[in-house]
Amino acid sequence: RRMGDALLEAAVDDVARRGGGPIRLWVSRADPVDDQRALARGFRIERDLYQMRCPLPLPRDPAETELDQAIDTRPFRPGVDEAAWLATNNRAFASHPEQGHWDLATLLEREKEPWFNADGLLMLEADGRIAGSCWTKIHADTDPPLGEIYVIGVDPDFHGRGWGRALTRAGLDWLARAGLSVGMLYVDAGNVAALTMYRSMGFVEHHVDRAYVSRADRR
Repeated sequence: RRMGDALLEAAVDDVARRGGGPIRLWVSRADPVDDQRALARGFRIERDLYQMRCPLPLPRDPAETELDQAIDTRPFRPGVDEAAWLATNNRAFASHPEQGHWDLATLLEREKEPWFNADGLLMLEADGRIAGSCWTKIHADTDPPLGEIYVIGVDPDFHGRGWGRALTRAGLDWLARAGLSVGMLYVDAGNVAALTMYRSMGFVEHHVDRAYVSRADRR
């Protein structure tokens, strides 16, 4: 805890010496002690991000057959699908602070990551275009290994068809076939619609990552 206090104070001092400005502090698995430390130094809570988990394979409830509709997806094609995927992603996440406004360089950086698997980026086509996608990510070095729904989005033109839920299930099914027994995703605490859907599918909150914001005055 003392190390955390010292690092936070050093970071605030550094921003102040560089001219001041806004500061955002992210804490994984935030608890009341983290809140106290941040609030005592002039930060306020800005945003909570839940990590949610579920067992794999996801059980199928016969009563949910209409909600869990089957969809046909195909794997992402590197060198072919980038522009179409970016267009759909940026429309789906137009107001999102991290996922929106990606460019080609950002996507290509992700494709170079050792965890990237084009087969695990599931593309949903409709009306001759990319209607949505579910991008999975395998964390093989965690205990237990986790299969993440990394990015999932549906173009606003196709909202209301249940494809967000269907794509989530398609991604979880793909991860289960890859040998994962635990699924995981992150969702903003304020996204009530998404939280309701994920809970109805069997996800539960595992922990919260919290963002705090403040401003350092120039020194």
